[in-house]
Amino acid sequence: MLLSMLLLTGCATTPQLSEATRQQVPERVLLEGVPFHAQRDYQCGPASLAMVLQAQGAKVDVDTLIPQVFLPGRQGSVQPEMLATVRRHGHIPFRIAPNFDSLLTEIAAGHPVVVMQNLSLPAWPVWHYAVAIGFDLDEQTLTLHSGMTAKRSVAFSRFDATWARSDRWAFVALPPGALPASLEAEPALQAIADFERVQGAAASLPAWEALVVRYSGSAMGYFALGNARHANGDSEGAEQAFAQAVAQEPEMAVAWLNLGLLHREQGETRQARQALQNAAALPGPWQQPALEALAAL
Repeated sequence: MLLSMLLLTGCATTPQLSEATRQQVPERVLLEGVPFHAQRDYQCGPASLAMVLQAQGAKVDVDTLIPQVFLPGRQGSVQPEMLATVRRHGHIPFRIAPNFDSLLTEIAAGHPVVVMQNLSLPAWPVWHYAVAIGFDLDEQTLTLHSGMTAKRSVAFSRFDATWARSDRWAFVALPPGALPASLEAEPALQAIADFERVQGAAASLPAWEALVVRYSGSAMGYFALGNARHANGDSEGAEQAFAQAVAQEPEMAVAWLNLGLLHREQGETRQARQALQNAAALPGPWQQPALEALAAL
């Protein structure tokens, strides 16, 4: 144990923040509204999920989460079950970039972050989930709800030495319509798509709406929004979204195809023909369906 502690502290270095992050985040943050649940033996996963879900208003307790995420044979919870359980409870788990800039940016935005640590050596891992709820740039410390201790303060360097052993795995759990402060468009889009496969188009619609507001140049975001609107019976809104998708990416054949089919549904023959011709002119898997739709038109 002593050797392990010496190795942990001996290799620890203070992570470097970008100048942009230093300018954007406050000197210190503490999210007082995040509840604390003591993490009983091997049940840090369910406890961490209860903390972040309850912080977002979800009515769920640790005992409900234990059978959903805890694997007795593994004496703990693995990452896929953690993310899947968040989705089952109507929230979207967004994996954040594996660096301190993203971690502190999310905390500063009011988002508690579930972090995965290895509290031992790589050869004999002791995996542990905690919830990051604050930081102090002057003191170079992070505040965690961890184990049996609420608001535990740990040095950036010591925390990073344990976090790095999980490849700095971390996520925030947000309700549909809220987005992480630090995430790029592509991983955000994937997280919402994974949520939609579980909860359906109606539940995911606020998330797609928020995505295209944040990332107005995302053709795939507009395409996904069009599909969600159509599934919810909003044909006019779907047409607008597909039109935005092809405006951003004129070679997105499937968006042209869906736009043409919607125009056809609305009896707009001229617009339908133009959109389907655009889809049929693009080689790929959507060319033949577009040709067939043109022939039917």
